[in-house]
Amino acid sequence: MKAYVFPGQGSQFTGMGKDLYDASSEARALFQEANNVLGFDITNIMFTGDAEALKQTNVTQPAVFIHSVIAAKMMGKDFQPDMVAGHSLGEISALVAAEAISFIDGLKLVAKRANAMQRACEATPSTMAAVLGLEDKVVEDICDSIDGIVVAANYNSPGQLVISGEFPAVERACALAKEAGAKRALLLPVGGAFHSPLMEMAREELAMAIEETTFHTPICPIYQNTVAHAVRNPKDIQLNLIHQLTAPVRWTQSVKQMHEDGATLFTEVGPGKVLQGLVRKIAPEAEVAGV
Repeated sequence: MKAYVFPGQGSQFTGMGKDLYDASSEARALFQEANNVLGFDITNIMFTGDAEALKQTNVTQPAVFIHSVIAAKMMGKDFQPDMVAGHSLGEISALVAAEAISFIDGLKLVAKRANAMQRACEATPSTMAAVLGLEDKVVEDICDSIDGIVVAANYNSPGQLVISGEFPAVERACALAKEAGAKRALLLPVGGAFHSPLMEMAREELAMAIEETTFHTPICPIYQNTVAHAVRNPKDIQLNLIHQLTAPVRWTQSVKQMHEDGATLFTEVGPGKVLQGLVRKIAPEAEVAGV
């Protein structure tokens, strides 16, 4: 069975999507449509912008989404997923590729998501950190022991968990993780505490937009970040997406479940190869590829 997975923020690079643009008039039309919806020339930033321009949240998230969705569309009849999943932002790409929402609606949600997250970051100084080499339960217990907000945010692969929260609490958790034997525990260069309670303001803002969006039954099950199992009911998909900003990304659990449900080939659709590396660690028996 074929699983298609879609990357999140951090996979962007200068020149992303240019090959798709040059190869197809259909792709060019979608890029132009994206420029019109966003109200600025994101295509030019994707193709020629430097790393600094690309890492702005209001650019990064739409850029990764646009690249991923157009890559899936350009596969044509070869895109026949038995299941899909996306890492954080990539979940919206997966929903569009699986025809649960339209390209335009997905792009509008991504733009709203990026701006809402940016405002939440500015409201409360916060950060994230990667903890490597500890069992998930050990990291969770460390977070629970600390005064202040710090939570497990991204279950990326066995032994790789990202925590998220207030600066002092995250720094204290990193110190305790090192004492517990972590190979590394380091702050990440991010704007705020994504997938934590500190994103509540953004969640509330995005919830209204999600509730106004029309969701359809997807062409295949989607394994959503918050629940890590197959979902096809449009109402359930909508509700899980609303909770995503303040809930952890259960990527390890999602990939394990997809593999248990029969996925033998995982293909990453979009910029970069981050998810291919994570899948190899989570389900080493599976075949992994990229588009």
